Amino acid sequence: MSDGFRITQLAAVTARFVTYDWAFPRENAAAIAAHWQTRIARAPGMFDGTVLLCCDHAVADRAARLDLFATRYATFTYYRDTRHADARIADARIADARIANAFAAIVPWTSDGAVLLGEMGARTANAGQLYFPCGTPDPDDIQGARVDLAGSAARELAEETGLALPDEAETDWVLLEGEGQLAFLRPVRFPETAARLVARIADHLGAEAEPELAGMHVVRGRDDIDAARMPGFVRAYLADAFPPAR
Repeated sequence: MSDGFRITQLAAVTARFVTYDWAFPRENAAAIAAHWQTRIARAPGMFDGTVLLCCDHAVADRAARLDLFATRYATFTYYRDTRHADARIADARIADARIANAFAAIVPWTSDGAVLLGEMGARTANAGQLYFPCGTPDPDDIQGARVDLAGSAARELAEETGLALPDEAETDWVLLEGEGQLAFLRPVRFPETAARLVARIADHLGAEAEPELAGMHVVRGRDDIDAARMPGFVRAYLADAFPPAR
């Protein structure tokens, strides 16, 4: 455990798209609508699209399996922000399950041993916060019966930073479980220094009409962990990845 998160090293992650009857949106429709209006008043650029949440998952033999279903982003944000746990699941197979925010992200490691995080832009819901480039899976990630989490992570990296994965990118994952999240992180080492990658990303952001990121943040050790601006799963990963100072 690190910072309240369980950390598991994985060799494979597979996800499938399922139909799931979630009672929560029906039973909380008015509260969800009111909460959404409050959210978009603070961040008018937010869009109530379709996202995928996890209704079941299992980990065995360094492999994770997930079931993901579709819901509205407004429902997800209300569920997440109020920390509701759904105890009224009709499917007896997963009667004790809790709905979780499962997502994938590339962790960009540089050739000189640093990790890069993006600072969320002013128009985003989490302005000023520091994240690995990531996003909640959506219908674009559905391929037949499966959900391509690796593709989702690579797409978010490219959209937010302009970076493409190196040809020989690592394929192992790190799962961080906690705070209603399943964060599937794929650490990838790039063949460039932090300074060079930050400059490349700055060029990409400068060419975007409305970039999602305001800039990049370089982490070289535990002293660079920012408890006020980094969410729990980011802090937990960094604390585990960097050795304690001697």
